[in-house]
Amino acid sequence: MKTTNQRKGFTIIEVVLVLAIAGLIFLMVFIALPAMQRNQRDTQRRNDYSMLSTAITNYSTNNGGKLSRLSDGDNCKGNLSASAYINKDGTTPDGDSYKLYACTWDQFESANLNAADKLNKTDVYVVIGADCDGANSSTGDAFPKENPSKRAFAVYGYVESGNHAYCTASQ
Repeated sequence: MKTTNQRKGFTIIEVVLVLAIAGLIFLMVFIALPAMQRNQRDTQRRNDYSMLSTAITNYSTNNGGKLSRLSDGDNCKGNLSASAYINKDGTTPDGDSYKLYACTWDQFESANLNAADKLNKTDVYVVIGADCDGANSSTGDAFPKENPSKRAFAVYGYVESGNHAYCTASQ
């Protein structure tokens, strides 16, 4: 009588295959995680810019529609308190402090700040007498453009995804 010796367990090929699949899953998670975190920070920045826009609108309403008092007459000097307008700490999602600048369209244009590569990730501009250029601001492709209305303003700042600028207008 012949007896066969049956072993219980996994072959080396089965073990390697399971490890390879587990490795691919971990790789996908570690690749996707930074993108998810970046998107969360961008969402927070957009929310901060929206809160700033609402605060500036309230300021305008309380001051008879006058926004010119926000600008101090110099070329886009940082004269606004981020903790008063954005969040109680005045910080970016990365933990850095926002730097808020208020200026008129002419000051903004003469400072030649209308390019994403000139933005620091902490800089936020309130451009009085401006609007967004109509490009898709959700993709970060919008920039301020001149608007002659005295109540118009644009909030212009940085978003991480694609290292773009983001613009949201008052109207």
